[in-house]
Amino acid sequence: MAGLMTRARSLPSKLAAHPARALVVAFAAVVLAGAVLLALPIASEERAATGFVTALFTSTSAVCVTGLAVVDTSTYWSGFGEGVILALIQVGGFGIMTMASLLALLVSGRLRLRMQLTAQAETKSLGIGDVRRVLLGVAGTTLIVELAVGAILALRFRYGYGESIGDSAYLGYFHAVSAFNNAGFGLHADSITRYASDAWVMLPIATAVILGGIGFPVLLELLRHRNRRRTTGRRNWTLHSKLTLITTAVLLVTGTLLTCLLEWTNTDTLGPHSTADKLLNSFFHSAMSRTAGFNAVDVGAMQSSTLLMTCVLMFIGGGSAGTAGGIKVTTFAVLLAAIIAEVRGEPNSAILGRRLAPHVLRQALTVALLGIGLVIGSTLLLLTLMEERFEAVLFEVVSAFGTVGLSTGITGDVPTAGQLLLIGLMFVGRLGPITLVSALALRERTRRYELPEERPVIG
Repeated sequence: MAGLMTRARSLPSKLAAHPARALVVAFAAVVLAGAVLLALPIASEERAATGFVTALFTSTSAVCVTGLAVVDTSTYWSGFGEGVILALIQVGGFGIMTMASLLALLVSGRLRLRMQLTAQAETKSLGIGDVRRVLLGVAGTTLIVELAVGAILALRFRYGYGESIGDSAYLGYFHAVSAFNNAGFGLHADSITRYASDAWVMLPIATAVILGGIGFPVLLELLRHRNRRRTTGRRNWTLHSKLTLITTAVLLVTGTLLTCLLEWTNTDTLGPHSTADKLLNSFFHSAMSRTAGFNAVDVGAMQSSTLLMTCVLMFIGGGSAGTAGGIKVTTFAVLLAAIIAEVRGEPNSAILGRRLAPHVLRQALTVALLGIGLVIGSTLLLLTLMEERFEAVLFEVVSAFGTVGLSTGITGDVPTAGQLLLIGLMFVGRLGPITLVSALALRERTRRYELPEERPVIG
């Protein structure tokens, strides 16, 4: 008994020594708490208790800002249930440890060292001295973007669709929070397909998704350099921000062009729309593939080639330390730089005038290959659990791993074992890259000897 109590007392110390572990434990605790709340009879429209797996799936999808759902959000959950989902999205997207640290700042005006270390791991702040500034910047940015997008959407719902003032405000704010946090939960059974020709709804949502997806470090640097440019006339970007912004722009344009090319004549998706609406919906789909699960056209009716292209975008994901998932655009850019260097026969990988450290390439390669292995293994397992076409199952798995939320429509048909698999994928997809890179950094050590060199045959 005494040994058990000693181990229990030592648990916080162990978590403090490894901030990544603290993040996993905190996210798991919030997921379980959300599942318990959603399982209550008051959370469903029928005032009946919800099965725990369904509640756990919904809670995980909300906390991990994914958007996959086994039941329709708008018709199944009550106002209380929708409120719980909204709170879980906000906490999960904003960051659990970031939220806890911010509350501690507001209450006591200071942060303990352990909490600073954990918040630093989650927000990717540069040093302990930056944590307080980063937390306040993240909170301010989140509030401004969500309120601005929510106001635009509320006005459109009020005066464009005749919704009441209360319903317009609720719809606008819910979709703004869901969009900025890249969650993809909506309050319509058809997602936002009813607004497929309305740029006043589509573009604000897409903008919120992109801003949330590029990551808080980049957003904060954009704000800081805007002020610095105004006072000094100079603007010096970090390599991380350059990589994130350039790669994001390239992927958005590429996704838009490929969606247009592959779906232009598809009568079940872009075919019936005007040229302007085709371009709008292609851009929207490209933006949503960056880990937000809204859809304005029927994803299940898309060509197999479009689904494969979308899988690639979903797997890459968005920016680091933001609300997006995937392996992250910087990981993709680092791997691309390594391939270019190898093709050119250069000894070192370089990008945008900077040489990349070898351990950065190893970390990027590890994250990408483990992600590929997880997706392949999960797809194989899910194919044995249900009879669906291969591309639909692969799409569902990549969507869960990338915390995207787009679906071809098979989520509700996934058996219980498959739902548990997707729950694990969403959790790993949200926390895996953070935990893995942090663990690799903590384990890095200098070897005091070198082994003999030998080259195996490659290719």
